[in-house]
Amino acid sequence: MRYFVYILASRPYGAIYVGSTDDLRRRVEQHRSGAVPGHTKKYGIHTLVYFEHYATREEAYHREKRLKRYERLWKNDLIISVNPEWRNISDQIPL
Repeated sequence: MRYFVYILASRPYGAIYVGSTDDLRRRVEQHRSGAVPGHTKKYGIHTLVYFEHYATREEAYHREKRLKRYERLWKNDLIISVNPEWRNISDQIPL
């Protein structure tokens, strides 16, 4: 099984959200549909701009916690390193 750490954005350099899941497609769809209350729904954060995959839930969880502690500029740089246009990369989620 694969586990994912992901970053969603409202727009380039806009509000972001860092999360982890074992089903990235399902989770992104939940954010997009507004089924996830809170920060993502309130600020319209639903564009998948970055993700990583891990072999275990524990690895993904620890990476998520580390990313959440990083400064915003570092997170921006991380996104830009693989997705400089901040475009939706949902089509790159592995099957």
